Amino acid sequence: MPFTPKRAGSLAYSLVMFVVVSILSGVLVAGLFIPFAGMAGVTSNAAAAELESLPAELSTPAPATRSKVLMGNGKTLAYFYDENRIPVKLKNIAPIMRQAQIAIEDHRYYEHGALDFKGTMRALVRNSTEGGITQGGSSLTQQYVKMVQIEACQAKGDSQCVRDAQAPTMQRKIRELRYAIAMEKKFTKDEILERYLNIAYYGEGAYGVEAAARHYFSTKASKLNLAQAAMLAGLVQNPDANNPVRNPSAALDRRDVVLNRMVELKLITLDQAREAKEVGFNQKKVKRTRNGCVGTRYPFLCDYVRRTLLTTPSLGKTEEDRENMINRGGLIIQTAIDPKTQDLAEKKVSAVVGPRDPVISTMNMIQPGTGLIIAMAQSRPVMGSNAKKGQTYWNLAADPAMGGSQGYQAGSTFKLFTLAAALEKGIPISKRFNARSPLNFTGWPYTSCRGRERVWDRWVVRNAVGHSKTIGMMEATQFSVNTYFIQLELATGMCRVTKMAARTGVKVGARIGQPPVDIVREYQDKPSFTLGTVEVSPLSMAEAYATFAARGIHCDPIIVSKITTRSGKNLAVPDANCRRVVDKDVADGVNRVLKSVVDKGTGKRAKIYDGRAIAGKTGTINSNEAVWFAGYTPEIAGVAMISIDNTKKPFIRRGAGYYRRGGVKGYRVPSTGVYLEGSGSGDAGMKIWRPVMQKYFQQIPKTGFNQPPRKIEVGKQVKVPSLRGMSISAATRKLERLGFTVEKRYVYHDKVPKYGFIGWSPDPGSWISEYGMVYAVYSNGRDPAEVEAERRARRQAREEQKQQEQNPPPPPCTTPPFCPPGNR
Repeated sequence: MPFTPKRAGSLAYSLVMFVVVSILSGVLVAGLFIPFAGMAGVTSNAAAAELESLPAELSTPAPATRSKVLMGNGKTLAYFYDENRIPVKLKNIAPIMRQAQIAIEDHRYYEHGALDFKGTMRALVRNSTEGGITQGGSSLTQQYVKMVQIEACQAKGDSQCVRDAQAPTMQRKIRELRYAIAMEKKFTKDEILERYLNIAYYGEGAYGVEAAARHYFSTKASKLNLAQAAMLAGLVQNPDANNPVRNPSAALDRRDVVLNRMVELKLITLDQAREAKEVGFNQKKVKRTRNGCVGTRYPFLCDYVRRTLLTTPSLGKTEEDRENMINRGGLIIQTAIDPKTQDLAEKKVSAVVGPRDPVISTMNMIQPGTGLIIAMAQSRPVMGSNAKKGQTYWNLAADPAMGGSQGYQAGSTFKLFTLAAALEKGIPISKRFNARSPLNFTGWPYTSCRGRERVWDRWVVRNAVGHSKTIGMMEATQFSVNTYFIQLELATGMCRVTKMAARTGVKVGARIGQPPVDIVREYQDKPSFTLGTVEVSPLSMAEAYATFAARGIHCDPIIVSKITTRSGKNLAVPDANCRRVVDKDVADGVNRVLKSVVDKGTGKRAKIYDGRAIAGKTGTINSNEAVWFAGYTPEIAGVAMISIDNTKKPFIRRGAGYYRRGGVKGYRVPSTGVYLEGSGSGDAGMKIWRPVMQKYFQQIPKTGFNQPPRKIEVGKQVKVPSLRGMSISAATRKLERLGFTVEKRYVYHDKVPKYGFIGWSPDPGSWISEYGMVYAVYSNGRDPAEVEAERRARRQAREEQKQQEQNPPPPPCTTPPFCPPGNR
């Protein structure tokens, strides 16, 4: 840069400031100034460079700014902040506000440089003679420097740093003077004023003049009038003591001081001041900005958003960094929350179960193929600690990692995973088992991830419905036949079944503070798994069923669609991680079977007759403590659930007479009067799922499910193996190891005596469906009908012979003319 008169003047000013500050301090501050003893060796350029250097927080300040969460319709759901601040440009701040702030804090702001010599000299001389900082004298620029340094310390969470930035020491004052000089060299007066008005604290959690204007007066900084501007300007000195909400008289007195100062400086007239003083403070205009999710329209969706952000890598390396970014980064978080659908789900849930009832209900909806959470409603929609009013902090739909509780047993909705794992293994829909009831499974073998195991404890299972006969997969699923599905699960292998649940997104509830439960490791040796004895989160069941609606594509549930920084930069949002986890032919087979459940099985009462294809599964646990309905189309998956609250009467498990056996079966909900029959279809399906979906279906197209290929329906064709020379028991074991189901069949046989072994059907070498049925054919003796026919024939022959003996024929006639007719 060429050495010009202007440059020379600038350097001279810097050198003068350097000397003045150093002399006034009376001390040599290490790291702040070049030692005065070495002053002779300091050039003008060096002095200027020393004074013009600024820390990053001053050169490129980023004061804490609140972040906001937007719903799908663009409306604000919530704010997150450490400091409620809305940065605005100086042109968007009313001129009267700028004048009021300058008048009371530094009326010569535009006339002096970084230092107000009169004020600073007076304050420094007096403070140095009295042994400490007792008088201000700081320019507005110096005040801004102090605010920024405190802000930077708070951003780091360094309390000692904050104390140092506020310490009444000469060292701190000198540092502020030095930085103020550098600030005014680098930025214009208007730029510094703009930053000051955006960082200053105005009390009641309002940082910056825009947030303060909205908070105290329900207006914008650009529309502040004289009375409002004077009150805000007066708050900066002591925002707590002069708080107009808690101490309006002190606030009004301080406002009047500002008005008087403005008259004195001829910024306003005496009449204007008098008129402004007549204005009182209207408490009704105070508009509080909620921080966080409590009190928002959808607090649990909001909390799910916040917890999602805390796990989003683009917001920081650690959870602490992400929390800091959320509360201070001025982010705009766009979500896919649809208020209309959420309101609909909440309305229908609340029509069945109220917040103070001793039962709980949820309704969750997920978009297949995207993972977008469409609705997440619960019967206790208000977040808070007042349990008597039905408030809670638990997200009753989510897993513990996302604010949920321990979960709920899902009942027969878990049969989905056995069904899918069986089809994946190659067991076809046509697979038949004898689903007799009761059936003792003690000692039955199965395969876990560790290898072959057995059911060692005595375990007798009954069916809740009929159909306790030899049936196929379609009928067994339609009527949720327990003994069929346990046989199918054992034939498929527990390892496969539990892994299917894990792949499709099922999350097991865990105790608070405990690590998540590994569903495969924990349940691979528990054949009751298919009956839904596992406690899971309702949202994860919607996630799992959505996987099959999307033909085997699993997506993690997501709620955040876009994150934008205050500078307009887009940050990476959580990925739904959509990927294929189930073969589409298998998913098509599952959809075909579950569609029949809604068409003519236990889910029929939840069916919506609008011509669209709907698949689903009911779920009721043995004790009726929870009932479920999970239903879906290719466009949407929804899961409704009603469960007892075992912490409330009459379901609480302590004290004589408290516990109501039978769960929700036959229970009338106190607040709504709704009678619960204790079935997934009649309660969760018909009362919640159907009315929600019926309305939602009006906005989505009608599409159908794909038909599964023949191999899914009947399996591939294989030969029955040779069983030559093998005993019946050895042959049975061989067939079962190959996946065939072996059943005894008794037929009538003329040659083999009763209970004698006849052979195998189909015969070894015949072609049948893989995992098909092979019968060990035994004789049931001769056919009773044939035996009876032979007996009748013998009786008839004896009767005829007896008649012949009793009525012998007449002797032949020897005289033809005289013989009777017929004997001639």
